[in-house]
Amino acid sequence: MELTFHLTPRGYFDALDSAVDYIPSEFERDGFIHCTDGAEAMAQVATAYYKNNPEPHYYLYIDKDRVRAPIRYDDPDRRYPHIYGPLNRDAILSVRPARRLPDGTFLAPEPA
Repeated sequence: MELTFHLTPRGYFDALDSAVDYIPSEFERDGFIHCTDGAEAMAQVATAYYKNNPEPHYYLYIDKDRVRAPIRYDDPDRRYPHIYGPLNRDAILSVRPARRLPDGTFLAPEPA
């Protein structure tokens, strides 16, 4: 099993129908689902983009072997895969609150 992570606002994720594939709100704009390989890299990306956004977020733990949509890497370090299509729910192994420091810095996702 090879994991990747995705960050999503809790309010948005909780409002979705859990019986259908996951599509983030930015999908229509970007055409893919942003993910990040490696827990530390995920925390760095989350902090870079959302440190000043106090909204609670979830980390989605995704088993890349179960993802049905194409996964492509646009980064040569293979840290930033993009899922080009809806994310089938059975590929999401866990949904956990993204923990943060008081200054808004995101902590790395806990081990699976």
